[in-house]
Amino acid sequence: MSQKIISAVGARPNFIKIAPLMVEFLKYPQFEHKLVHTGQHYDVNMSDNFLDDLKIPKPDYNLGVGSDTHAVQTANVMMAFEKICTQEKPDLIIVVGDVNSTLACALVAAKSGIKIAHVEAGLRSFDRTMPEEINRILTDHLSDLLFCPTKTAVSNLKEEGILDDVFNVGDVMCDVLLQNLKRIDQQGFSLDKYRVDGDFFLATVHRAQNTDKKENLETIVHALTQLEYPVILPLHPRTRKMLKEFDLYDKASQSPNLKLIDPVGYIEMLFLEKNAKLIITDSGGIQKEAYLLKKPCVTLRENTEWIETIGNGNMLIGIEIEKIITAAQKMTNQEFSFEEAFYGKGDAAEKIGKILATELPSH
Repeated sequence: MSQKIISAVGARPNFIKIAPLMVEFLKYPQFEHKLVHTGQHYDVNMSDNFLDDLKIPKPDYNLGVGSDTHAVQTANVMMAFEKICTQEKPDLIIVVGDVNSTLACALVAAKSGIKIAHVEAGLRSFDRTMPEEINRILTDHLSDLLFCPTKTAVSNLKEEGILDDVFNVGDVMCDVLLQNLKRIDQQGFSLDKYRVDGDFFLATVHRAQNTDKKENLETIVHALTQLEYPVILPLHPRTRKMLKEFDLYDKASQSPNLKLIDPVGYIEMLFLEKNAKLIITDSGGIQKEAYLLKKPCVTLRENTEWIETIGNGNMLIGIEIEKIITAAQKMTNQEFSFEEAFYGKGDAAEKIGKILATELPSH
């Protein structure tokens, strides 16, 4: 008696979140699992390298939708994914996170009468100017099984009237991080590669509100060049493109304090995070990884979906130059406990597997 499951991924965070589930599903011979990569992240460094790094098997399908406006990208994923669902006739679609592929595949499943499970359900930044917030809300209201990473996420769903089949399983990203910490030392990474000698800050910038307006991106770059320690900045393809489009790339690359590098794989990113004196980011996932690695974090946003980290090593400061500089100084000179296990104990995938084994029909 089999239970056919299709997991849909499309962007870097999705690959991280699906990795422990794919390992867990191997324990269940009744699960017939297939992986669909929508191709939302089409850059080799942003997708293929992550699949290799996390030991994720080659996807059964790659839809290759690439980049476009939110509407076009979502529509392209829907059209391509519908054909897969028609052909495969799965019992369950698993969607993860909050990217356009997440919502697109959930919409297709809902309209096709296929059961939906949302991994990382219930997160809210309460900022509907963020495309991710729209994707989260709609996906949660379409889903049949909601796997929440925190108690807060469960409460958020309750406030929206979603009470049934809500499970607080912990965070699958915590699973991945704990499982891969040993691999950091095994890889033999060296800081010499990044042209830093001693302490350094690590920064990531990729959100549209920070990259797509010249004044915002210029402000962030200027602030990073003024900090006390060298700053390693792995460049998201969007960030690299906009730096060049706004004639900011030369200024950034020529700054002695700013070390621009290509995107790195998951294990190498953990190495940088683990060794950084401070992390500066606008990424939700990296805020959380900073907490799990007990590293202070300055977040270049006005809000966050990971509210448990605020006051526990993470500070929201927006993108004003003086605030970034002041926050960086403050956070490097302050100690934090990082003791409470807000995101579980690294067994979220195990809990999800057990729930699916009982919730899915067999045939």
